[in-house]
Amino acid sequence: MKKIISVFAGILLGGLPLLAQEESNVSRIDVCKQNYHTLFGGEALTGQGTDPEMMDILQKFIFGEVFRTGELNMKQREMITCITLATMQTLPQLKAHAGAALNVGVTPVELRETMYLTAPFIGFPKMLNALSVVNGVFEERGISLPLEKEGTVTEENRHEKGAAVQEKLYSGGISSVMDGVPGGMGKDVERYLTDYFFGEIYTRGALDLKTKELLGYCVLTTLEAESQLQSHYHGNINAGNTPEILTAAVIQCLPYIGFPAAIKALTIIKKEAQKTIPPEDNLVRLSKITVDPAQLDDYNAFLKEEIEASMRLEPGVLTLYATAEKDAPWRVTILEIYANRAAYESHLKTPHFQKYKKGTLDMVKELELVDTNPLIPGLKIK
Repeated sequence: MKKIISVFAGILLGGLPLLAQEESNVSRIDVCKQNYHTLFGGEALTGQGTDPEMMDILQKFIFGEVFRTGELNMKQREMITCITLATMQTLPQLKAHAGAALNVGVTPVELRETMYLTAPFIGFPKMLNALSVVNGVFEERGISLPLEKEGTVTEENRHEKGAAVQEKLYSGGISSVMDGVPGGMGKDVERYLTDYFFGEIYTRGALDLKTKELLGYCVLTTLEAESQLQSHYHGNINAGNTPEILTAAVIQCLPYIGFPAAIKALTIIKKEAQKTIPPEDNLVRLSKITVDPAQLDDYNAFLKEEIEASMRLEPGVLTLYATAEKDAPWRVTILEIYANRAAYESHLKTPHFQKYKKGTLDMVKELELVDTNPLIPGLKIK
């Protein structure tokens, strides 16, 4: 089916941004100041201190951009930040964000359990370092220690309870991975994973299983644990998280861990998400665009930025491949493949697509959308 769409109808593959409409035109500076005040009670972008220029860059990026990407609430963002900082052992920053977490409604018990959750991933010594920092924040706020207990298993049932959680999230466990470990001690590791990781840690209260898996994915992202990121992707899906939530969580980690580690995790999310979507559900179309020749360079710059962001950040965008005619470079054709209709609709709401749409509105003279049926569904583009 072909659709020729007037650009002035305002649809250029259109849709609404992820943010509420009334927030879409708010500058990142305003968002930064509002978020910073909510989190820390102070003022951002003051120009004070020994390195005001870097603080300006940092605060605008983290609190003005990253904090508005994806559909995470403020509590989730601060718990993700705290567990990332604990994993990295950046303890001064953990102290500041532990206070911010309490300011946005994370309870003391939830914050403590977030620290406990790191132990199976990074070991007890680092977990205790982080816990000491968080307990110090509690004491400064007059919160009595120790906090209430949240353990739910006994010596007699820890294996049974752990096995039930493990089977729900990771059917089959890691037995094949541990086969052949010298001395047969792989079986011991399998038992530790079931009894300690899933039995004693994952069965604790305060945090639900969905939250634990999401936070665990952030720890693995920080550690760049590639094989575990693959398996824990599916554990997250089994726990009720979506690829979009996982993507937003990794992006929340990005300012603290850097682009290489974040991009590695995002690439894994994208690949694993593609495996679970039937190819017959793919939405495949050609977008044929006629651009104002006088604005072609500007248009191509917008298009390049939008496609690179979509392919990097959206698991449901499988292919965006743009071409231009040799003798008429203002005639652009884009092969678009989305995992399904929902992935396409989600793409239309992203900030990078909205930027492209609005930025090229007066550059595009004609847009023709050609819906297609792939002759070989699921064929990979090398």
